[in-house]
Amino acid sequence: MTILVKTVHGDYGSIYQAAVAIRKEVFIQEQGVAPELELDHESQATYFVIYVDDQAAATARVMVEKDGAWHLQRVATRKAYRGRGLASKLIMKIEALAMQKQVPYLTLGAQDHAQTFYQQLGFKVVGAGFLDAGIAHHQMQKKLISKTH
Repeated sequence: MTILVKTVHGDYGSIYQAAVAIRKEVFIQEQGVAPELELDHESQATYFVIYVDDQAAATARVMVEKDGAWHLQRVATRKAYRGRGLASKLIMKIEALAMQKQVPYLTLGAQDHAQTFYQQLGFKVVGAGFLDAGIAHHQMQKKLISKTH
């Protein structure tokens, strides 16, 4: 099995199309999220897609916050590729890139059923729960660099 991670920002080419195809399968078809809620802020994000043997298998996108933090969104793995640790590998790749770029922390809105997954990757719940597209979520955060001077 060959695993390759590709990224793109502001390009609606094959990587973006692969990311959207995965998101449509997972969020729109499986979870019943309305397409207009799923496909938003597309041109403002950087897209990450993990390929297994040339097949797009998992995706995530990153939005840069005003304070320089990276907000992970739309983390999804195609059903046929679940249970292989691909989402973990993808998040660790994003985290490594963020650390290279001196990003202070990562944040995300985790579906409640996925909180344990993110906690295993070092994320902590911050704040009260909320509904997004009718699905219960909690904000989570992982500190990457300290602001000591």
